[in-house]
Amino acid sequence: MTYRAFFEFIKEPFSSDIPHTQILVTPQLTGVQDRIHYAVRLGAAALITGDVGSGKSTALRYVTGALHPSEYKVLFVTASAGSILELYRQILSELGMDVGSSSRAVMIRKIKHEVLEFVHGKKMKVVLIIDEASLFRLGVFTELHTLTQFEGDSKPFLPLILAGQSNLIDNLTFPNSMPLASRIIGRCHLHGVDRQGMEEYITHHLAIAGVHRNIFEDAAITAIHQGSGGVFRKSNNLARGAIIVAARKKSAMITADHVRIAATEIF
Repeated sequence: MTYRAFFEFIKEPFSSDIPHTQILVTPQLTGVQDRIHYAVRLGAAALITGDVGSGKSTALRYVTGALHPSEYKVLFVTASAGSILELYRQILSELGMDVGSSSRAVMIRKIKHEVLEFVHGKKMKVVLIIDEASLFRLGVFTELHTLTQFEGDSKPFLPLILAGQSNLIDNLTFPNSMPLASRIIGRCHLHGVDRQGMEEYITHHLAIAGVHRNIFEDAAITAIHQGSGGVFRKSNNLARGAIIVAARKKSAMITADHVRIAATEIF
């Protein structure tokens, strides 16, 4: 019998692949939403930082999922350590356009022309969201500032949301990054939840998977919280691993020992 059958799950527990409407709304998530909405409204920039697995990408998915596609064109790209040309190619792809050139100037002109088509022609707001922006080379930040300038930097047509690990803040303090950093009007740092927040998170994800009873002992929840540092991605792995261990042992309740065994399988 599989662990899903043993605990009567109707879907994979603790999966990151859930609809944005099922994401647990926390004070941190609300904080991210408020800052992004503020930046979008003013056509400025916002900064979302946090450690690996702290929920940055989930928060972005939650906020953008609520932006109505008839009003907003969301350009969602994932950064890399490549050149600015690679970023431009991703943006053009999000806009549904062929690159057709390796010229920086041509790419910028195409992107800006298409943004203006959405703003003026379709009466839509365009939002550029860049995840993993801490991977960028420093020179990319200078170019990004240029990309967000319209009509002598007087028109707020391309609000920008940057998300990444904490070193993103350091990268934005370099002199060449300062023009872009000056556009940031709100920032939020995501950190691990407390013990109560972890219990709420576990209960929420069990319900999503179809289990509405408590199958984790209090000590098991504490062990997950301590082992993950309150970080959601690692807590998902610990919780799911502990479920598998408990099912193998035919245990109806998941204990701290099950969590400790699961912890030996992950980093």
